Amino acid sequence: MSRPAKTVPGDPRQNSILAALPAADYQRLLPALEFIEMPLGWMMSESGDHVSFLHFPVTGIVSLIYELENGASSEVALVGNEGLVGVSIFMGGDSMPSSTVVQSAGTAYRLSRKIMKEEFARGGQLQHLALLYTQALIAQTSQTAVCNQHHSLDQQLCRWLLMSADRLHDNKLVVTQELIATLLGVRRESVTVAASKLQKDGLIKGSRGRITVLDRPALEERVCECYASVNAEYARLLPPSKAGRRPGHSLRQEPHPGSRPAEVE
Repeated sequence: MSRPAKTVPGDPRQNSILAALPAADYQRLLPALEFIEMPLGWMMSESGDHVSFLHFPVTGIVSLIYELENGASSEVALVGNEGLVGVSIFMGGDSMPSSTVVQSAGTAYRLSRKIMKEEFARGGQLQHLALLYTQALIAQTSQTAVCNQHHSLDQQLCRWLLMSADRLHDNKLVVTQELIATLLGVRRESVTVAASKLQKDGLIKGSRGRITVLDRPALEERVCECYASVNAEYARLLPPSKAGRRPGHSLRQEPHPGSRPAEVE
């Protein structure tokens, strides 16, 4: 039996932070960047871990998840190729209270803790961009906390779908209702009801293990203010995505095939 082909390394500058570095800084960093695959469900770090690598996602999505003592958990932020994973390395705290898990399989380039600390000490553009990204990430986690407390599950689901589509640069999401429920910190049955409403109204199409966004403008009308607030802060602080879209950029819509009950598992 033949082995599955390995992913071909992409251009590190598909990550927006690496793409925004001056040529001299990027060339100095390039030999130290190691290409890795991020399989679905990979626990990159757990709460309290001493993180050894900074990761610059090229494709895929990483979720920052906070877990309570009773086992309940919820996602506090999403990271795609607009950002980086491992801010504790340069923020001085050595660890984070949240875990990092690959929500959507992809690839990344990683940089050792030692090299990142050396680069940060230079006080150059990487330090500047890393701090700006951390500020944007704080804005996202803060807005997520407010959203989870004050907005309906329908609105939260719309926000999550839009933010995920933004970071995948695609209207098609490979995700189960069980995973969405875990990330939003709610019961799966509640997600099923919310997803069925969106599908009945023609905003999404559900199939087993997949969701396709059919009518993005309508989804943006239904979402709460949190989505636009986070996007505005990211646009203010960060360079545009190398893929040509900032978070919040409308993607191509697929033709409406007719609504039917959601089947996302």
